[in-house]
Amino acid sequence: MAMRIGLLTDIHANREALDAVLAAAAADAVDRIVLLGDLVGYGPDPEYVVERCARLAEEGAICIKGNHDEAAIVATYPMSENARAAMDWTRKRLGTDHARFLAGLPMQQSEDDRLYVHASADRPEKWHYVNSIAAAASCLAATAASHVFCGHTHKPAHFYSLNGRTPSVFVPIANVALPLSPIRRSVTVVGAVGQPRDGNAAACYGLLDLGERGITMRRVPYDSEATLSKIKAAGLPAWLGMRLQVGR
Repeated sequence: MAMRIGLLTDIHANREALDAVLAAAAADAVDRIVLLGDLVGYGPDPEYVVERCARLAEEGAICIKGNHDEAAIVATYPMSENARAAMDWTRKRLGTDHARFLAGLPMQQSEDDRLYVHASADRPEKWHYVNSIAAAASCLAATAASHVFCGHTHKPAHFYSLNGRTPSVFVPIANVALPLSPIRRSVTVVGAVGQPRDGNAAACYGLLDLGERGITMRRVPYDSEATLSKIKAAGLPAWLGMRLQVGR
C-alpha cells in the first residue's frame, strides 16, 4: 500500500517549528511520522517537545535517539560551549518521565528496505556525521538497508550509488521531489526542523512518498521570533536565537 511518511529530525526543543511542521505534514496527508532524533537541546521548550513526541510515539510514530537526547541523560557527553550551556539548562527542566522516555529510545530502527538513524549506520553510538562521500560510503557499508534516512548535520543531502560503488552526492532542492532509485542504494540526510543550518531559516522535514518512490525536503516557515524571545527570556546563549534568523 502506498504510504506517505513524514521524517522529522533535529527539533531541538523548538515548539514553534515543530507545531508548524506537524501542521504542514497533516496538510500533506502524511500517514505516519518518523522522528530521527535530537528532540531536545538548544531550544527553549524541551518539556513540550518531549511530551508531544511521546504522544506521537504512542500513536504509532517511530522515534530514534539523537546525541542531544543522550546528553540530556548522560551529563558527561562532550559538547560545544553553547550546546553545553543549553543542555545544563535543559536537564533542570526535564522531569523523570521526560528522561525515561529519552533514555528508552532506540539508536536505529529498520522498516522494510529502510533504516532510520540519527547519525550514521556506521556505529550509531559514535554519532558520525554523514557529511561527505566517504562518510556516506561507511554508512552504507554498515547496513544491508537499501535506503538510510538520518539527520544530525542540519543540512539536507542525498548520497546514492550502485551497490559497492563510490557514492555521488546531490543537494536536494527545497520543495522539489527527489526520486529514490530502485537499483541504487542511498543515504538521505534530512534537514532540521528546529535549527536549520543550510542558509534557509524555514523549518525542514522530509516527505517520503513510498508510492511515488521519492522524497521532498519540505520547507515550512514558522514564527522564529517567538522562539528567539523565549531563548532570550530563558537566559540561553544569544547565538542560539540569532542563528534561527539566518539558518546557520
